[in-house]
Amino acid sequence: MRILVTGGSGFVGSRLIPKLVSEGHHVFSLVRSAGSSMQAEALGADPIRGDLDLPAGLSLPALDAVIHTAAYFRFAGPRAPYFSTNVEGTRALLRAAQKSGASRFVHLSAGGVVMDDRGSSICDADEKLPTFPQSFSAYIASKAQGEAAVLQANTNDFQTIAIRPPAIWGPGDPFSRAIPGAIKSGQFAFIDGGYYLFATCHIDNVIEAIECALQHGRGGHAYFVKDRETVTFRTFITQIAELQGLSVEGLKSITYAMAHNLGRLAEIGSILTFSKKDPPLSRSMVRMIGRQFTVNDAAARNELGYLGLVSRAEGFLSYRTDDFETASRTPR
Repeated sequence: MRILVTGGSGFVGSRLIPKLVSEGHHVFSLVRSAGSSMQAEALGADPIRGDLDLPAGLSLPALDAVIHTAAYFRFAGPRAPYFSTNVEGTRALLRAAQKSGASRFVHLSAGGVVMDDRGSSICDADEKLPTFPQSFSAYIASKAQGEAAVLQANTNDFQTIAIRPPAIWGPGDPFSRAIPGAIKSGQFAFIDGGYYLFATCHIDNVIEAIECALQHGRGGHAYFVKDRETVTFRTFITQIAELQGLSVEGLKSITYAMAHNLGRLAEIGSILTFSKKDPPLSRSMVRMIGRQFTVNDAAARNELGYLGLVSRAEGFLSYRTDDFETASRTPR
């Protein structure tokens, strides 16, 4: 197949492209700079210059499928960039994909699109739950709107599918890399002790789901995917810390309400100081990782043929020491 991948330099895209190339697909990667072009070529893809924030200039070659993994992700900051990339950029890509002749469009959405503003615990979420396109969290809102645009574009000749993983983890993911530094610097605290179930999806399981969606699934539908085993957030963080010989014993714990309020104050402080970095805590971060969140991936298993082949134990064995070096040198 002739497949375009967006976000080729990102965590998911940079792991997906070599997998597709190894399976004999002709892979293209949407790039915005000379550096990204070199990286795409190193991964085995043909670079195509294009910018999702400049929809008028987006033109694609003849394609069979598009896999959209690019997204603007932060835990704070102005709302406009989220919607420019995650919504308007997605709409522009949909139009370009249709013109290219692609018959399949696989969108990497986010499990968090079903998280409400109240901070409700979510247990065994399935695809019938509503999404929150007007969420206070610009990331959740923009991903919900972008997903909706993808599913609404579905036709008999242009089938669109959205994949909804919860927290994506694996070697090199930004969250895991930040944990050791945050613990060492004393900036890490659990919310409600972290004693709540928390669904995750290993990077290789995400890629498995994307590849399944290239061939299977009902157009116009979203699918939750996850790891086979669900553990508490505390257990997940403990396992990541232990890879670096760190312990979570004695770490602080605060309530969800306190964390939410502290996040609001940290955001205000970031604005007042004109900081270009995310604050160490934000309301969006608290919402995404501070409550129970488990999902039901039965639809993906039944309709996509998704298995979640990588177990949690196998996922942790895939880490190397240098996956944490940057975070260790630069504590958050």
